[in-house]
Amino acid sequence: MVVGGITLDPTTKMPIVVLKDPDNRFTLPIWVGPLEATSMATELEGVKPARPMTHDLIRHLLGEFGATIECVEVTELRENTYYAQIRLKTRENTELMIDSRPSDALALALRTKSPIYVAKKVLEASSELESAEQQPQNEQNLAGVSRDKWSEILERMSPEDFKYKM
Repeated sequence: MVVGGITLDPTTKMPIVVLKDPDNRFTLPIWVGPLEATSMATELEGVKPARPMTHDLIRHLLGEFGATIECVEVTELRENTYYAQIRLKTRENTELMIDSRPSDALALALRTKSPIYVAKKVLEASSELESAEQQPQNEQNLAGVSRDKWSEILERMSPEDFKYKM
């Protein structure tokens, strides 16, 4: 997946990072905090602050210790909360899986040009969640019908809706 853009939720005004696959078959919106969104936006825009931001500091620390980020993965959706892991490789070639908030994992992936993965079960659960939210309570869940609901929503948005685009 890649970061397709950052936008604001029209209701809550909270930032949303939109992940998409290269073929535009899947999209995954993840609500993040304003500081994490700012961190991602500065990297997307190529802005280099005078002093390192938190995610820059982490990248520098990893480099000094000879560790690299192999990839990040959004691994789970549980009770409307996304979970992620960062796969590190140490100087000794030991692989470590580090629990992370998706927003931090994505900010680090952008800075290190590391691949971003989303577990299939997360994409499926996200589609089902969106479908359930769109359905009246007396109707059955039509998750198969609205699997691409986020794609439809994003297609209706104009470029002005996205503050930061790639």
